[in-house]
Amino acid sequence: MIELHTPAEIDRMRAAGAFVRDTLAALSAQAMVGVNLLDLERAARAAIAERGATSCYWDYAPSFGNGPFHNVICLSVNDAAQHGLPHDYRLRDGDVLSLDFAVSVDGWVADAAVTVIVGRPDPADQRLIRSTQEALAAGIEAAQPGNRIGDISAAIGAVAAEYGYPVNLEFGGHAVGRTMHGDLFIPNDGRPGRGYRIRPGLVFALEPWWAKTTSRIRMDADGWTVRSADGSRAAHTEHTLAITPDGPLVLTA
Repeated sequence: MIELHTPAEIDRMRAAGAFVRDTLAALSAQAMVGVNLLDLERAARAAIAERGATSCYWDYAPSFGNGPFHNVICLSVNDAAQHGLPHDYRLRDGDVLSLDFAVSVDGWVADAAVTVIVGRPDPADQRLIRSTQEALAAGIEAAQPGNRIGDISAAIGAVAAEYGYPVNLEFGGHAVGRTMHGDLFIPNDGRPGRGYRIRPGLVFALEPWWAKTTSRIRMDADGWTVRSADGSRAAHTEHTLAITPDGPLVLTA
């Protein structure tokens, strides 16, 4: 069932959004050459404990993963596009790292992701990341009361097409509330004017992600990490937003 939230409930979601935003900013700043992914995992756990928050990933066991997930953040490197398991790996110069983080604070969830370049950037990687950021901005702009989910998907997909990146439709945005994944799926491409009508009270995460040269994916032996099928690098950007009568309010900005 698709849930609509009251203004008071949306106001209470701000705390989770701010915590997710600040934690991702802190972890991104720590992601330097030589830093181990497990150090970032430990830092995320410490931040959660200090805030008194609850990880949405710990013990998460969806149908697509080899659950339960026993980490509190997804860390995906280079051709890993989604759900990367933190493991014993030291970041190298030029690595592309996506950090995806979701927590519950006082019973309300926020979910966001950023992609950063470790050390010296490759312009092609910068372009890839920029495309997901611009697609997210376009999707947020399309998330107006009275529009439909297809308008958001089409706006995101148009940016990918402009940059020349193929889009995978297996993973995308989703409703957010008291749980991380609610009953609303928002693909990263689609047709305008189609799908569920956007209305005040709707809260969801948008997450444009794609690889440079393929829309096909493959699963790592760990049963979680989703990689581009051809080994091309991927990027992922995400925000949680609430729909108000005046338009979208980005809770994790």
